[in-house]
Amino acid sequence: MRRPLPRFSSPRLRVPGNLPAELTRFVGRAGELAALAGHLEAARLVTLTGVGGVGKTRLALQAATMLQDRFCDGVWLVELAPLHHGHLLDHAAAEALGLADHTGRPPRAALRDHLAGRELLLVLDGYEHLVDDCADLAADLLRRAPGLRVLAAGRRPLGLPGEQNLPLPPMDGPDAATLFHDRATAVVPGFTTDASGGAAVTELCRRLDGIPLALELAAGRLRALSVEQLLHRLDDRFRLLTGGYRGGPASPSAPLPQGGLPSRHQTLRTAIGWSHELCTPAERLLWARLSVFAGQFDLDAAEYVCSGPDLPADELVDVLGELVAQSVVVREETPAGLRHRMLDTVREYGAGWLAATGDLERLRRRHRDWYVGLATWCELDWFSPRQAEVAARIECELPNLRVALEYSLDSSGDAHLGQYLAGTLWFYWAGCGRLSEGRHWLDRSLELEGDHDDARLKALWVAGYVAVLQGDTVGAMSALQECQEGAERTGNATAAAYALHRTGCLALVRDDMPRAERLLRDALGRYREIGELNSNVLMGQVELAMAVAFQGDLAQAVRLCEDVQQVCDDHGERWTLAYALFVLAYAAWSRGEMPRARALLTECLAIDHAFHDLLGAVLAIELLALVTLGEGDAAEAARLQGTAGRIWPSVGLPLFGSRYFNQPHQLCEEQARELLGTERYEHCLRAGAGLDLDAAVARILGDGTAPRTGGAVPGARAAAPEPPPETHEPAASPTGNGGETAG
Repeated sequence: MRRPLPRFSSPRLRVPGNLPAELTRFVGRAGELAALAGHLEAARLVTLTGVGGVGKTRLALQAATMLQDRFCDGVWLVELAPLHHGHLLDHAAAEALGLADHTGRPPRAALRDHLAGRELLLVLDGYEHLVDDCADLAADLLRRAPGLRVLAAGRRPLGLPGEQNLPLPPMDGPDAATLFHDRATAVVPGFTTDASGGAAVTELCRRLDGIPLALELAAGRLRALSVEQLLHRLDDRFRLLTGGYRGGPASPSAPLPQGGLPSRHQTLRTAIGWSHELCTPAERLLWARLSVFAGQFDLDAAEYVCSGPDLPADELVDVLGELVAQSVVVREETPAGLRHRMLDTVREYGAGWLAATGDLERLRRRHRDWYVGLATWCELDWFSPRQAEVAARIECELPNLRVALEYSLDSSGDAHLGQYLAGTLWFYWAGCGRLSEGRHWLDRSLELEGDHDDARLKALWVAGYVAVLQGDTVGAMSALQECQEGAERTGNATAAAYALHRTGCLALVRDDMPRAERLLRDALGRYREIGELNSNVLMGQVELAMAVAFQGDLAQAVRLCEDVQQVCDDHGERWTLAYALFVLAYAAWSRGEMPRARALLTECLAIDHAFHDLLGAVLAIELLALVTLGEGDAAEAARLQGTAGRIWPSVGLPLFGSRYFNQPHQLCEEQARELLGTERYEHCLRAGAGLDLDAAVARILGDGTAPRTGGAVPGARAAAPEPPPETHEPAASPTGNGGETAG
C-alpha cells in the first residue's frame, strides 16, 4: 500500500530546507511538473532522467519548491556534481542537511539517525558519475527512514526496487519559443519579433531540439547577432559536425535534411560547440581554464588560477563578463559575496578543451596552490572580527578545497601539502561542525609518508584535537604522543605546545582535573614564550578556567575568563568568547545572579548557533535549564533539558560521561522533578525533545530579553555543586563543533 505525501493544514512561519532562490523565471513544463508531483505522490524514490542540458535540475527544484509545504521537516538539496569521488558522498549529504555530528561514528550512521523520525524530501542532483554510491545511499536511507522521499536527477536511473523513473524530454515548440523569448528579453530589453522573426525563432528552437541549455546559450548571443544570423551560423555548424546526410559524406554546403538532425546528445554538444566557436580566443581560453573549479569560484581565484601571458589578469574580468553575458558562466550572490559557476555540461566541454591543450596539470597545480593560500589566510583571519565571514567563505569554497586536498594526496611528492592543508583547516573542522570530514582528510593525509616534518606535525596535533572532540581517547593519545615525540626530535616548539595543550584537554574530559590544570598551564606558558596568540591559545585558557572551577576555585576561573573576554573584544573574536561566556554564566548562577547568567548564556547560545557549534549550544542550553529553574519556571527548565537530550546524540556521550559536567544537570533534574512531580516533568521533557535546535534557539533567544516572573523556586539552590570525586574514565570531549574546550 502506497504511503501518500503528508499534508499539513496549519501554515508554518519558516519552511526548513536549503533550496536556492532562482534568478530567472521558470518557463513551461506544466505537464512534466504535474507528472513529477504524481510520481512523488505514488513512490518514495523518483528519478528524473534525461540528457545534459535538458533541464532536469531546474524542473526538480521547481517541483521541490511547489511541494515543500508537504514536508514538515523540509526539502533539502544535495548537489553532487562538484564531488569527484564517492567516498565524500555521505559527507556532502550531511553538509547539505546542516547535520553537525561531533561523534566518531561514520557520517552514514549520523544520517540514518537524523532522518529516522523525519518527514522530508531529499533532492539528489547530478549523481550520474556516482551512480553506484548514490544508489547505495538512497536505498540505505529509504530503508531506515520511513518518512523520507528521494527525488534524484541524473542522466540514468538508479536501478533500485520501487523506483519510479520519469524521462524528461526536451521542451515542446511553444514552451521552447517562450523560454527563448524570455531569455532574449533579459539580454536585449524590449526584444520582439515580427512574423518572419517569429518563424526564425520557431526554426531555431527546432534545430536546437528544444533543449533549454542550448536555447539559453543561443539567447546569450543576441547582443551581437540577430535571430536569423544565429540560425544561419548554427546551420553551418550542424553541417560541419554531421557531414550532411546520414549514411554518407556530403559537402559542408549541402542542405540539412529534415530527417538528418543529430541526436539530442549531439545537438547539445553542437550548440555548446557553436557557442564556443563564436567566442573570442581569450573567451575560449578562459572557458577551458575555468573548468578546473568545482562548483563556485570568485574573481580573485579566477584571476590567479587562469591568468597568464596569453590572458593577463587585468583583462580577465572583462573576459569573464562576456562569458556571463553569453550564459556560459552564471553569476550568483552568496553569503560569501559575489561568485560565479559554470553549468556542469558547459564545464565538461571546457574540461575537454583544457585536456586537449596539454595544460590541465599546470592548471590543477595552480588551483591547488590558490586554495592552500586561501586556507592559510583564513586560518590567520579566524582570529579577527571577520570570523563569521571566514566561516561563510570556507563553506562556499568546500568543493574546491576538497579538489585541492584530493590532488595533493594523489600526487607523488605532494603529501606534505595535503597534510598542511588538512591541518590548516582545523578552525573549520572544529569551529563549524565538520569534525567527521576533517577526521577523514587528516587520517588520509597521515597515512602518507612525507619529507616535511612541520606539515606532518601540524596534521598530527589537529588530528589529536579532532579525536578528543569526537571522544576517541585512543586515537587522540596516539596522534598527540607521536606529535609530541616528533616535535621534541625536530625542535618544533609550536607543535610541542599544541600537543601538550590537547593532551591537557583530554585530561579535562576524562575528569583528571589536577593533571589537566598542570598540562594546560604548561602549554599556556609555552605559548607565551613563542609569542603564540590566537583562538586556540584563548581556548586553552578557558579550558584551564574549567579545570580550576571544577576544583572549587571559581574566583580564579572568573579572572581567567574575564581576561579571555577582554582579548576577544580587542580582536573581534567570537567563537572562543562563547565558551568564556559559558564559564562566566556558570559563576553567575552559582552566586545567584540569574539575570546576569541568562544574559551571558543568551549571547553564548547566539554565537554557538551562528557557528553551528553543537557542543557549545547544548552546554549553554543545559546550564540555561538550571538558570530557568532558579528563576522559578521548573516546567520550562524541564523542556530545556528535553531539548538538550535531543541534541546530545549528535555530540557524543551526554555531558561527556563526566561527573563534573553532569552535576548541574542532575541538580536541575532532581529539583524540577520534585517541584513538578514525575508525570509532569516527563511530559515537559518530551515537549522539549519535540523541538529541533533551530526552533529551540529561536524560542530561547526570543524569550531572552523578557523578565521571568514567579520569583525563586523554594529549594532551587544556586550554590555551585561540590566537585565530585575524581575519576579517570574516558569521555567524549567537551568541545564540539567548535570548541577546543570543555565548554
